[in-house]
Amino acid sequence: MRIALFALALLVGGCVIQVPREVVQPAPVVEQAAPPPVSVYEEPPLSEPAPIAVGWAPPPMLVEVPPPPPFPYAAWVGGYWVWQGNWVWAHGHWMEPPRPQYAWVHPYYEHRGGVVIFISGYWSAPGVVFVPPRRELVLAVEPAAVGVVPGPRPIGPEGCFVPAPPGSRRGIIIPAPVGTAPAVVTSAPPVVAVGMRVTTNVTNIHNTNITNVTNVTNVTNVSIVAPPTATANGRAFSSSVPAAPHLAAARPAVVQARAPEPQSKRPVAPYVSAHAKPAAPPSQPHGAAADVHLQPVVARERQPVRAGSAGSAQPEHPAQREERVSPAARPVQSAPPKAAAAGTPVARTPGAKAPAKAPAAATAASKTAAAKTAPAHSDNGKAPKPDAKKDAKQDAKQDARP
Repeated sequence: MRIALFALALLVGGCVIQVPREVVQPAPVVEQAAPPPVSVYEEPPLSEPAPIAVGWAPPPMLVEVPPPPPFPYAAWVGGYWVWQGNWVWAHGHWMEPPRPQYAWVHPYYEHRGGVVIFISGYWSAPGVVFVPPRRELVLAVEPAAVGVVPGPRPIGPEGCFVPAPPGSRRGIIIPAPVGTAPAVVTSAPPVVAVGMRVTTNVTNIHNTNITNVTNVTNVTNVSIVAPPTATANGRAFSSSVPAAPHLAAARPAVVQARAPEPQSKRPVAPYVSAHAKPAAPPSQPHGAAADVHLQPVVARERQPVRAGSAGSAQPEHPAQREERVSPAARPVQSAPPKAAAAGTPVARTPGAKAPAKAPAAATAASKTAAAKTAPAHSDNGKAPKPDAKKDAKQDAKQDARP
């Protein structure tokens, strides 16, 4: 009876009992395993190459410990990602500048409109500064090589950046000033979210003397700062790293993601954009002199000669062959000699000397005319030779007659 009254009281009071629902956890993001990196030696150009657009971000940095420099003026080149139909690793090595006072310029990565604007590292002439690509420049995305699986889009703010530290999530970019070596992030902890950034520590030296004023700007180190929400271990990070690429790469790395050795030590040529205009064919000469060489020289077949004619006994002279050649194939320089042979006055430049000998064409024409006026001879056109013995016998016979 009491239980029934208690149940009736609950119904009258309007108490509602709620059943707890199951909490649905979001599925973890499973990233596709990155393919093993390809390492090459790339031959740096001697001037700033043209920018290209790539559809996805470069992978995280790899670890390379540079050996001691072989000579004092050697430059540490390489140790960064380059585009060769896919992001491949440019193996780091010491190089001698190709020309005196040439300086090494670090590669350039920029996040712009969901793509990466990339300019490979190169050697710069003294006094030539790096020029970033213009904002109004429109570039078509480069096609990937056959069989290459595209990576993730760049994740982070737009602007100049460097690849993420070794072991980071793919696609993360680290904002950095122009000219920052990619190796400065090798000793930083891996990141899984946006938030790490690189800032430049600039030291200005202002020296004022009576004769001159010197302003020197030195970038000796950079600062790497990351909040706890960006790092993989959930701890905030702040450190000062040398700006020199070989000193930054020599610092101990948190994640030992070693760069593989190149399979070949033969350097590869820098990538040429697939959208670059083809080179124009070499220009051909124009004008009358060029037409002489371009038109074919065709000689007519020799005409049959009638027996007994004057021309049948005369051999063909080169001048006659020249007349039967196509007029377009005749040399341009043959006009003045013909004009001289015909008696036409030829304009001469002041101070020019008259030719000592008659032109070959005029001489040949005179010989040909003389040969045509000569009578035909049965003995192949040759003149008879005098015979003294035959003449003496004929005279003796005439005297012996009564």
